[in-house]
Amino acid sequence: MTLGAIGDPMTTKTVASSMDARGDVLVAILPTKADFEILQAQGWYRIPADKAPKRWPPRWVAFYQPKVFGPEAFAINYYGHVKDIRRVTRRELFPEIPYHPKADHEYYQIRLDSLEPLPRPIVSARWRRILFIPTTWAKFMRAEEINDLFDESPLEDDLWAELKALQINAERQWLEQVESSYYVLDFAIFCERGRLDLEADGDTWHARSDRIPLDNRRDNLLQSIGWRVMRFNGRQIREEIASYCIPQVIGAISQLGGTKDEGRIPRGLHYSADGIAQQLTLFESGPEYDLD
Repeated sequence: MTLGAIGDPMTTKTVASSMDARGDVLVAILPTKADFEILQAQGWYRIPADKAPKRWPPRWVAFYQPKVFGPEAFAINYYGHVKDIRRVTRRELFPEIPYHPKADHEYYQIRLDSLEPLPRPIVSARWRRILFIPTTWAKFMRAEEINDLFDESPLEDDLWAELKALQINAERQWLEQVESSYYVLDFAIFCERGRLDLEADGDTWHARSDRIPLDNRRDNLLQSIGWRVMRFNGRQIREEIASYCIPQVIGAISQLGGTKDEGRIPRGLHYSADGIAQQLTLFESGPEYDLD
C-alpha cells in the first residue's frame, strides 16, 4: 500500500517556509553494511510499522552509522529526501527469503530520491541510547552534534543553549532504567562524584495534580540509584536562566567534583548517536540494531 509522495525536493523557498516543521527530518539507525548497500543501490530503508515514531511521516531521513562503519562510524553522515512511503510485508521487501519467521510482518518502506552526504558529520560525544529523533530541517542543518537535534520544547532548547555556551557537557533525552521502568531525562550531566538530572518543567503539564505523584516517584527512584534531580519551571527558565538556573547547576556540578569525561568518545574520532524506545536503537551493541 502506497502512502503517497511526501513532497517534491525542497527548493530554497520551500526550505525557508517549512524549516521549523516538527518531524520533517527523522534520524534513524543504519545498523549494518548490508542495509547501507540496499540504501545505496536500491534507495530504500525500512522501519517496522508498529515502531514508527509519533511524528509521521518525515520529509527527510538521516542515517546514524554505528561502530561497524569504521571511519564513518559514530556520526550521521548521510541523508535523503523521501520520495514515497509504502506499507509492505517483509516478504515483499525480500521476495528471495519468502519463509523468514517475520515474512508477514509489516514495514514502512521509505524510498528516497537520492542519498546525499552531509557537509560535515553530526556527531555524538558519548556512548548512549537516545530516542528516535524527529526534528526540524532548521535544527538538522545547524546541528554540530546529536544534542542539537532534539525538538522537545522551547524551554529545553533555551536551557541547552546556555549549557552549550558555557561548555557544560550534558546529554539531552538520556534514557535511564530504574528497576523495570525506563525514564527519559531532559539533561544528564555526569560528574566525578555523582550524576545530575536537569528537568525543564512545562508550567501546564507538570503543574497538573495527577503529574505531581508521578514526578515524585520518578525522582525518588532516580535518586535511589545516584541521580541528583534538579527541576526548573517555565518562569525560572524564561526569566532567571542566567541569574538562577545556571548558577544552581554550576554549584551542583562543583559539589559533585566537576564533570568527567568517562564514557565520552574521543574528539579525534567521528562520533554519533543512537536511538531506542518506540523503535530501533542507536546504541553500541549488536542485537538492538536489528531492523526486524
